[in-house]
Amino acid sequence: MASGDQQFPPQKQDQLPGKEHAMNPIPQFTSPDYKPSNKLQGKIALITGGDSGIGRAVCNLFALEGATVAFTYVKGHEEKDAKDTLEMINKAKTGDAKDPIAIPADLGFDDNCKKVVDEVVKAFGRIDILINNAAEQYEAGSVEEIDEKRLDRVFRTNIYSYFLVTRHALEHMKEGSSIINTTSVNAYKGHAKLLDYTATKGAIVAFTRALSLQLASKGIRVNGVAPGPIWTPLIPASFKEEEVAQFGAEVPMKRAGQPIEVAPSYVFLACNQCSSYITGQVLHPNGGTVVNG
Repeated sequence: MASGDQQFPPQKQDQLPGKEHAMNPIPQFTSPDYKPSNKLQGKIALITGGDSGIGRAVCNLFALEGATVAFTYVKGHEEKDAKDTLEMINKAKTGDAKDPIAIPADLGFDDNCKKVVDEVVKAFGRIDILINNAAEQYEAGSVEEIDEKRLDRVFRTNIYSYFLVTRHALEHMKEGSSIINTTSVNAYKGHAKLLDYTATKGAIVAFTRALSLQLASKGIRVNGVAPGPIWTPLIPASFKEEEVAQFGAEVPMKRAGQPIEVAPSYVFLACNQCSSYITGQVLHPNGGTVVNG
């Protein structure tokens, strides 16, 4: 990580959700310091938005921990990142895990979410771990700039998909399964330029808490992870070049986090041996920002 005020070279991508292979530097999705210990041996995991960023790092650690991994990506725009992630999972997976699959899908619509779940179940028979992670964000200087079309798009991707994928996945989940939802530090502290995105992330916190109560009697745990500023493709695809260069400098640790620094939170929450008495909660890998609520 660069020292001083500039965190990253100024850069800009013109289209969301952003391309990981075009970033400088490439986000860190793995680390030689991470020591797997078969925490997810034999589990079947579905990760939405798993081709890049935090999703890619989660795919990698889940594979290292013994899980069979399926993930979704945006067709056309994320083909290379999805291919790279598949290759990474194949290198990381343990001997008894099945080959990973990548599924192109626009998750803002119910039929597409059902097709994703059906494809995973057809390939692997069930779902043990669901990671709702797909997201998009756009800057806006005021609420007047956010029209109905944009609002619908952001909410469909960021919160509709969580409801829709979950409702279909639950048909194929049993006691001991785990659902983990990606929210954001912005749900707790707000973000003036990401109003609609922040609203969806607040909805995810409430969704996580309510769903955990609904599923507790079935033995299915529901938790969340609220990352702070993390170096992912959303950043150069969402912010101006000068904002990218300063990204992450505002937190107490004075730097942005890397996806590999967030992914272990998902491993912890997915592993029953580690978190069997935890549900309805949110972990905060955010560089030291203190949040309440």
